[in-house]
Amino acid sequence: MNNSRTIRLAVLLGVASITPGAVAADAPPKGDRWEITSQMSMEGMPMKLPANKVKVCSPKDWKEAPGSADERRKCVNSDFHMDGNKATWKVVCAGPPAMTGDGELTRESDDAWAGTIKFTSADGSMTLTLAGQKLGECENPR
Repeated sequence: MNNSRTIRLAVLLGVASITPGAVAADAPPKGDRWEITSQMSMEGMPMKLPANKVKVCSPKDWKEAPGSADERRKCVNSDFHMDGNKATWKVVCAGPPAMTGDGELTRESDDAWAGTIKFTSADGSMTLTLAGQKLGECENPR
């Protein structure tokens, strides 16, 4: 056998000896990519604020609501629960403005959900209306 055939055979045997588990262990975790639309409404305000859209990569197995981290307002979520297709949680935001809230989402299908977060602050009550549409898979969910 010539050297190039020997090298090709060695490479093929080396690749064939890698088990699927070894490849999967090195692969980054997959998540779901969501486009989330949010719209804030405030008690006593006659007009709605403009809707906002963001794309997030969240774990497939929800431990918190997708896209729930808000570093600008320093929000922290707690008491997250999934009961069937309904998720509930509590949120505290350091602000400004400082707020507390209760969130609720309902998974309408594997690809869509809708819900609200009802906030209370010294400035009054606000409701954040949310809708999520799954776009596909993503790498490295957080």
